[in-house]
Amino acid sequence: MAKAEKIAETTVNIRVKNRKYLLTPKSAPYIFIGPAFVFILIFTVYPVISSLFLSFQQVRGVEKSFVGLANYSRLFHDPIFYKSLLNTFEILIIQVPIMLFLALVIAVGLHSSLIKAKAFFRISFFMPAITALVAASIVFMILLDEHFGLVNYLLSFMGIDSIHWLTTPFWAKVSVIVVMTWRWTGYNMVIFLAGLQNIPSELYEAASIDGAGKVKQFFMITIPLLKPVFIFTVVMSTIGTLQLFDEPFILTHGGPNSATMTITLYLYEQGFKFFDFGYASAIAYVLVLITALVSWIQMKLVGDIEE
Repeated sequence: MAKAEKIAETTVNIRVKNRKYLLTPKSAPYIFIGPAFVFILIFTVYPVISSLFLSFQQVRGVEKSFVGLANYSRLFHDPIFYKSLLNTFEILIIQVPIMLFLALVIAVGLHSSLIKAKAFFRISFFMPAITALVAASIVFMILLDEHFGLVNYLLSFMGIDSIHWLTTPFWAKVSVIVVMTWRWTGYNMVIFLAGLQNIPSELYEAASIDGAGKVKQFFMITIPLLKPVFIFTVVMSTIGTLQLFDEPFILTHGGPNSATMTITLYLYEQGFKFFDFGYASAIAYVLVLITALVSWIQMKLVGDIEE
């Protein structure tokens, strides 16, 4: 009996020593982050590298052949690519300023002490950002239906003829912009609200004592101190818009006449509709370069956060 207890004790000591050896102060962090690191390598790093090599290849079924820069050369002679690029930047230039302006106005209003039931309004404005996009898009498709939609029904009371929201190039683009603004304004409002809450109230009190009104306080205190928030929201909104896919895919399928065809939607069609994965990969890497360039220009124009 004593011998068995001794053997068991020796086994426990060996296991404890082994555990101590594995979980040293130096090795413990690597052991804990190891599984996550492996998943990142498999599901992020490998696809990125694989798609880079794929962009220099032509895929026919299961066969791949190296074609060099042929996919990139084809890309810069593709009129639909230029059309999708133009559509994306038109939406970006129009939608992002409108959305951020509305987000700032709503954030300033909800930050005011005059507003009651702030929690209710914050949740209400943020709700579209967490609403299932497919469900929301179906609702908008019903609302914007040219024959039976509620929007055209209300417009008829004002003597306005029925608008073909989703079947004409101009109004289809307007519809996409409206849905995007509805969805993401509340999200950016929360970010602006967090920035407003971090501004010390003493600054406003001191400005009031010096005779500065609310408008002057807004432009001389609020706007300068929200500079990092502006940079963050502008850059993130730009990146999100350059990757725009869901809204035009569900609402208009890129139509009519490619009026709402975006870069990512065109990428999707080339890869998963025509199975031209080499060309789709080339589009993806050009999009990455465009996004990086636009973000860098914005950072330079707005100014460095550290300043």
